[in-house]
Amino acid sequence: MSKRDYYEVLGVRRGASDQEIKRAYRKLARKHHPDVNPSDAGAEAKFKEASEAYEVLSSPEKRRRYDQLGHEAFAPGAGAPGSPGAGFGGFDFRTGDFRTGGFTDLGDLFSDLLGRHGAGAPAGPAHGEDLHYTLEIGFEDAVRGVSTEISVQKHSRCASCRGTGGRPGSSLDTCADCGGSGRRRAGGLLRPAQACPRCQGSGKIHREACASCGGRGVTFGTERISVKIPPGVDNGSRIRLPGMGDQGRQGGGAGDLYIITRVRPHAVLERKGDNLYVEVPLTITEAALGARIDVPTVDGATSMRIPPETSSGQVFRLRGKGVPHLKGGGMGDQYVTVKIAAPRNLDARSQELLREFARLNPTDPRR
Repeated sequence: MSKRDYYEVLGVRRGASDQEIKRAYRKLARKHHPDVNPSDAGAEAKFKEASEAYEVLSSPEKRRRYDQLGHEAFAPGAGAPGSPGAGFGGFDFRTGDFRTGGFTDLGDLFSDLLGRHGAGAPAGPAHGEDLHYTLEIGFEDAVRGVSTEISVQKHSRCASCRGTGGRPGSSLDTCADCGGSGRRRAGGLLRPAQACPRCQGSGKIHREACASCGGRGVTFGTERISVKIPPGVDNGSRIRLPGMGDQGRQGGGAGDLYIITRVRPHAVLERKGDNLYVEVPLTITEAALGARIDVPTVDGATSMRIPPETSSGQVFRLRGKGVPHLKGGGMGDQYVTVKIAAPRNLDARSQELLREFARLNPTDPRR
């Protein structure tokens, strides 16, 4: 059967520009590709016909020869598409690979068709994952800061091969599975390329894999890590340790380690932001006559003056006795609320004195 004119196949005029030819082929390729029309022999034949036409008309030299001689320019023995081993450029529909020249830009063409720009680029070394670790600390350690060590299970760079994955001194070979491209197309030309699983997208493999890590470049185990918790952390604070997460494979960079703090409560102090709060009981005498009392703080007991005639529920502020600002620049305060504690188990003499006090001071605080 005689071949149709290549211009007719693509539906363009003889003087069409390169862009017009490419657009026409895009349209036909999208319509007739075997991946889009599975088990449709007619669509596959039209796709092959359009691809053969595009191979010729997209090449300035081949197009010039075709315009002069037509299909005779590529008759068997002419070293062109019609000759044995040429014709369709050695395209294999099962793998989506071009084994010879002629279709040099089709990979980019189909990436454009599907909007997958750069989908065929080698993946390269894989970056390590970020890790998260919850650390429980005491109330005082959260306020003052603390240095400690934690045990983390993670992937670390292989000490034997230093992350390369190869036995020390082993040479690099081109990956046979991907031919050095670092990628393999899965299931057809219109499907996105994926990183070659054998070489992890690098295009190279070591002739001899590292015995310690099996060629991955990383080993898994428990690592002790020194952690410095800054003053002022609270429940849910995140401390980032750059590069202390999972080590990437095939020489990829390491992820980060995030320490999430969980703070144990204090026996008497309550924290709200960077301020601390505490309730302190007073005797009737201390509240009426004034006194100097000891108040608990995160740094230990501190002395505080109670003025005469202090009422229950009155609040006093201790400046700078709170929590350091996590981002620096000062301290919070501590607020002390006093509560008058009524005496218990009074003997007869104490009761008599209180009645005498009431007769001398007939004030009704509820009025």
